[in-house]
Amino acid sequence: MDYFIGVDIGTTSTKSEIFDAKGNLVGKSQKVYKIYQDIPDMAEEDPKDIFNAVLATLNQVIQAAAISPKSIKFISFSSAMHSLLLMDKNNEPLSRIYTWADNRSAKSIEDFKDSKEGFDIYKKTGVPIHAMTPWSKLIWLKKTNPALFDATARFVDIKSYLFFKFFGEYSVDYSIASGSGLLNISTLDWDDEILKRLGINRKQLPKLVDTNTIFKNLTNEVKNKLLVSKNTSFVIGAADGPLSNLGLGAIKDGDIAITVGTSGAIRKVVNKPIIDPDSKLFCYYLSRNKWVIGGATNNGGNIFQWLKNNVLSTPNNQFDSKQINRIANTVSPGSNGVLFYPYLSGERAPTWNTNAKGSFIGLNRTHTNAHMARSAMEGTIYNLYSILLMVESLSGSAKKVMAAGGFAKSELWKHIMSDVFETPIIVPDNFESSCLGAVLIGMDAVNIVSNNFYDSGNNKVSTYEPNKENFEVYRRLYPLWVQVGNVLEVEYDKITQIQNEING
Repeated sequence: MDYFIGVDIGTTSTKSEIFDAKGNLVGKSQKVYKIYQDIPDMAEEDPKDIFNAVLATLNQVIQAAAISPKSIKFISFSSAMHSLLLMDKNNEPLSRIYTWADNRSAKSIEDFKDSKEGFDIYKKTGVPIHAMTPWSKLIWLKKTNPALFDATARFVDIKSYLFFKFFGEYSVDYSIASGSGLLNISTLDWDDEILKRLGINRKQLPKLVDTNTIFKNLTNEVKNKLLVSKNTSFVIGAADGPLSNLGLGAIKDGDIAITVGTSGAIRKVVNKPIIDPDSKLFCYYLSRNKWVIGGATNNGGNIFQWLKNNVLSTPNNQFDSKQINRIANTVSPGSNGVLFYPYLSGERAPTWNTNAKGSFIGLNRTHTNAHMARSAMEGTIYNLYSILLMVESLSGSAKKVMAAGGFAKSELWKHIMSDVFETPIIVPDNFESSCLGAVLIGMDAVNIVSNNFYDSGNNKVSTYEPNKENFEVYRRLYPLWVQVGNVLEVEYDKITQIQNEING
């Protein structure tokens, strides 16, 4: 029997999953790596850590599945978007990876926000003006570290770096490139005007390829470390967000895919690029005649980590995720009027404000840590609901909502989503959908029909129905959450300025 492996190179870890030809998940492996956050707004990773994580998870999943390497038909890749890595002329890293969560470029792109030039760039690229993008980081580096900028021979992303390590050439798929702020989505080519404005040339960027492009001929370094046969194909794949839609089966008109991992996103597949007149939604490439529109939030599962580490735990009582869910479940929907704004890492959609701050509103002396825990979960869902409304206004109402990601481990969180959205939420049992999406695009690359995968036992789902009493509560609170949020929005810059002055 043939086997297929999907690799998802995420922000906090790499996961590898192996499937058989009937669509059954037969093995998985995960390796976590460090995010460097030494100063405010910094979020970097070591490219060598990620390279080693990819090799380790692949070898582990192959060994755990106890299959012959010769039976592995292909390995296909998903990765997080918006990463930037600087390489020297000897193909050695000059920097760590600047991830999407690194907001240090925010000040450098302020002049582009709400400007004609900024909107023109958005219309070309489909990427809102924001510090997450490689485009913004290139502007920042050129302004703040021109010596490093000028010494750079190649500007690449994490997948391009890995494919160089694997095959000796820098290549990037259209999907990852469409999140860079450098790709013209009408021509599927690097935009020469944008490159000229940045002072770089296309020779400094990876070669553009489609998401079903096959690679072979591993470098000696990888060949000696990886347990695969010389006949195994490697498919470049796409970005994690678009692949999540594919993995969830949310690719028909009216299908909405939601993922909540460290961050979160709402996406819908369309058959051509769509540009938001308010420039608040992205448009990314998935595959031939398939594009994904939507919005991503910086704040998802990281809210759980923050609650656990910074709010609820004490030296004598260390909270875990199960305890957070347990205490939050003791509180009625609406958290007795406590509202939470989940902007602990600035925000992308719906506000696109890197200076946005998190806050609890409405606390009084009767409220407990349980109210704060549930309110934090509700505020994260309110934020996603705001994005859903934006997507629906541009492309029509949602007919089916499918959700995946680490948040799906929480029964309460899934019920809150269903109640706020007032619609059934469908969650697959295997909720790491980007690995499956990578496998499906790999099957397309090697001309294998993938119908079995959507019919297999691996794709069992659970459906969470909205509770009428609960959504009546949220109908009252959500408009208030929006209204209070608009008041807070105008003060975020001042708060940021004060925090920066205090922190030096």
